[in-house]
Amino acid sequence: MRFPPLPPPNATPAPPPQAFERVVGFDPGLNVTGYGVVECHGGTVRLIEAGTVKSKGDTLEDRLFTIHSGIREVIEAFRPTAMAIEQVFSHAKFPKTAILLGHARGVICLAGVQAGLAVHHYLPNRVKSTLTGSGHAGKEQIQVAVQRELGLATKPEPADAADALAVALTDYHLRLRPLFFGTGIARIRSSRA
Repeated sequence: MRFPPLPPPNATPAPPPQAFERVVGFDPGLNVTGYGVVECHGGTVRLIEAGTVKSKGDTLEDRLFTIHSGIREVIEAFRPTAMAIEQVFSHAKFPKTAILLGHARGVICLAGVQAGLAVHHYLPNRVKSTLTGSGHAGKEQIQVAVQRELGLATKPEPADAADALAVALTDYHLRLRPLFFGTGIARIRSSRA
């Protein structure tokens, strides 16, 4: 068995793994897409910026292009290390809405992948339950929860930006926090088949 050579005695040690993550969260919409950028340092999460990207144009293609361009600008401006996005919730009564929302979601994911980001997906009721304890929380409850989590003086506005921040905070709680604190859950398989 061969072992790799030891480094010279005065070699610089490798830097420790990154101690923080910057997550951009998105609440996709065909008219208005909310975004929220948070920076996570162990047990601390702080707001970097939140806002909206509004689509423009007469055709679906024009609107998707402006969404994609706006998302690319957000990613380039804030240089996140990961992306979190809300999944499409489809109601049987409104299938067309889900399809149109899926188009917007697709160009947002595309922008993330083009920037080399890992994209993490969260169901709307998972985001709500993570922050409020209820998978059926309303917009105002989400705003209050985001305000509390980030220690903001006022509720974040507009609601689209608050929802995007909620998605980013969900990514922190469900994916990053266990990594920072080593509290991942070990899953044990049942011996029953």
